[in-house]
Amino acid sequence: MLTSARNEFAGKVTAINQGVVNDEVEITLPGGDRIVAVITRESTKYLDLKPGAEALALVKAPWIILSAPDAGIKFSTRNRLQGTVKTVKPGAVNTEIEVSLNGGATLTAIITQESAIALRLAAGKPVVAIFKASHVIVGVKG
Repeated sequence: MLTSARNEFAGKVTAINQGVVNDEVEITLPGGDRIVAVITRESTKYLDLKPGAEALALVKAPWIILSAPDAGIKFSTRNRLQGTVKTVKPGAVNTEIEVSLNGGATLTAIITQESAIALRLAAGKPVVAIFKASHVIVGVKG
C-alpha cells in the first residue's frame, strides 16, 4: 500500500472501546508504543477490527505537534509518544523532524521553522510527539 502519510505504523489491535457512532481503537506497536485512533463504528466493522488483529496506523506529518518532555503543559491529546530527535531538516518555512521513538519506531513531524528554533530542536534532544486520536487513519492489509 502506498500513501502520502509519512508515518505508517504496523501493530496489533489491543483494545476497542465501542461507542454508538465512533469507536476508540488502540494499536500497540512491536516496541510497546500505543496509538489510539477514533474511527466510525462502521469503519471498525468494515475493517473487521478485533483485539489481536494486525492493523496500520497512518498519521500525516503536519498533524504532529512536538513538545519538550518537561514543558509542564497538559494536553488533551490521546497520543503522546516519547522519543529523541534523530534528524532536523530545516526549510525556509517548515522543518522536517525525524524522531526515534522509545519503542524503536521512527516518526516524522513537519513543524514551522520558527517552532523548531524556539524548541531548540537538535539531534539527541528528547521530545514528545502528540497528535489527536481523530488524526489517525486505520487500515488493514488484505
